[in-house]
Amino acid sequence: MDVLEQTRRIRFDTPVTLFAGENGTGKSTLLEALANKAGIHIWQNQGGSRCRVNSYENKFYQCISLEWADGRVPGSFFGAAVFRDFARILEEWASSDPGLLHYFGGRSLLTQSHGESLMSFFTARYAVRGLYLLDEPETALSPKTQIRLLQVLDKMSEAGHAQFVIATHSPILLACPGATIYSFDRVPIQPVRYEQTDHYRTYRSFMIDRHQFLDGEKNENPQLR
Repeated sequence: MDVLEQTRRIRFDTPVTLFAGENGTGKSTLLEALANKAGIHIWQNQGGSRCRVNSYENKFYQCISLEWADGRVPGSFFGAAVFRDFARILEEWASSDPGLLHYFGGRSLLTQSHGESLMSFFTARYAVRGLYLLDEPETALSPKTQIRLLQVLDKMSEAGHAQFVIATHSPILLACPGATIYSFDRVPIQPVRYEQTDHYRTYRSFMIDRHQFLDGEKNENPQLR
């Protein structure tokens, strides 16, 4: 990916760093590479198969270096598919040690609605000091629940013990106060203001005049304002 090849350095100077950009620009690839380089385990089922495999994708972390400002800290990686595997494994552990569920609201993550189980996980896990990598956490969250996650991020980052790096398409999460936003739509990757992100501009333009997007045959390139 040209954007990764031509980006020499990314600084994580704020408690929350957000990756914004279109699908396929390398956000998730870099996020997983950071997890591997930081020694953070990614819970996932290795039994699945893919019709096409990039043989270099899982080795990308070997091509990057990671510098810690205040020493290495533990952390976790979140992704929608990863969470399903984690919740299932936690359920198996809890069958012999039910006390484990007290760390996640006292209830099985599998018996809660998907959105509620995610919030139980976020609220419990992110209260612990560490580095937290999230890959499109908004996927299964309603707008209201995204706001709840935004409040968790703001609260935990203000406490000063958590560092978040998040790949997202959500204009709600991109609005996190004090966060640094990196655009993967620019080469090299560059920091941008919230109002400069394509996600914000697209949503804002749609809310102002949704008809310009619906009349696709008349206007294939809606004007982003």
